[in-house]
Amino acid sequence: MAFESRGGDYDEERLVPRTYALPELPWETVAGRLETITISVLRFDARLEASGLAAGWQSRCDMTEAVRALILDGHLVDVGDLVLHDASMDVRHPTHELTRAAAALRARRTAMARKAPWPISIDGLAALRGIGPVTANPESSRRKAKPDPDDEEAYPPFANDADPWAAHLAEIDALLDRTNQMLAGETPLPKSRSHLVYDPDQDEAENEDLWLDLIKRTSHWPAVAAAAVAWQAWLDLNLYTRLPWLGLTMAAAILRARGLTHHLLPLAAGFKQSKFRPQGREGAEEKLEGFCRVLEEALAIAHKDLDRLILARELMSRVTAKTRSNSKLPELVELFLSRPLVTGPLGAKLLKVTPKAIDLMLAQLGGALPRELTGRTRYRAWGIV
Repeated sequence: MAFESRGGDYDEERLVPRTYALPELPWETVAGRLETITISVLRFDARLEASGLAAGWQSRCDMTEAVRALILDGHLVDVGDLVLHDASMDVRHPTHELTRAAAALRARRTAMARKAPWPISIDGLAALRGIGPVTANPESSRRKAKPDPDDEEAYPPFANDADPWAAHLAEIDALLDRTNQMLAGETPLPKSRSHLVYDPDQDEAENEDLWLDLIKRTSHWPAVAAAAVAWQAWLDLNLYTRLPWLGLTMAAAILRARGLTHHLLPLAAGFKQSKFRPQGREGAEEKLEGFCRVLEEALAIAHKDLDRLILARELMSRVTAKTRSNSKLPELVELFLSRPLVTGPLGAKLLKVTPKAIDLMLAQLGGALPRELTGRTRYRAWGIV
């Protein structure tokens, strides 16, 4: 196998490394289509960067994508619950669907926080799935869990320090560093795999290697074609059956890794809006055309959301231009531009002001205030829709 990550993935009958067969595309026929969709992606990325709303748009996109990804899986999650859960302000006990949506949101943020090629690596896949790094030999790692007392290299350099308090404090600092890395998604917590939930006959490590090998073999392909083939291979290999939303996220990460865009496009929203549903009977050209339609719908949704953000910022900036230099109103405006919805308690917590100050700032916005989404006195929320 060209991609040597774990080794040992051989076909027993042929005694050769297993590979995922690349589809034969009629490049002369699809070249014009690929060029058109590539130009559309580049134009949107340039427009988003020039608008100055890239960070806010990506934050809103990540939250809405997490909700839409769960909808595609047959679960309904309210975007307001996800926003409050993300701010640790749940109004009720989180449901199983809400925690899955939060995992999808965390995966997209982790993919955006690291440099482009990292999400499509073994370490990146492990982090996005929320498990620990994969080791080649689990038995050896299990044996090394308890180091040999005579092995000096197995202990940190401060273990035999003359000052016992310095060693103890150094251990606490090391623990805090590991905790921060886990919270950042760089070294996720390992999870046990139950045979009652996961299929013991499915070798996910082998499927990972096949998929990553496919990514390497399509590195010279056009970015859109490479992302389309990677998504179809993800579905064919049935990677991570309990994380069906991750396939489209990885396709968006491939477009970002190939330099076509600097952001993660809302492919789940585009797939939900499009009429393309892979059945497994389509040819290579039909699958590529279906992915192009998904990408077109995603770009249309992204353009509309960016239009709303630009208009809302222009209206609210007329009010913020007249405020004092120490006013919190511009920060409230940025909060509206980076969240699908904002409640009074949420704004008070994130801006570190009193709820009364939030009410005064909302009244100060006047006609530029975003639309109220609830219409209830006990629970009021506003958002740019």
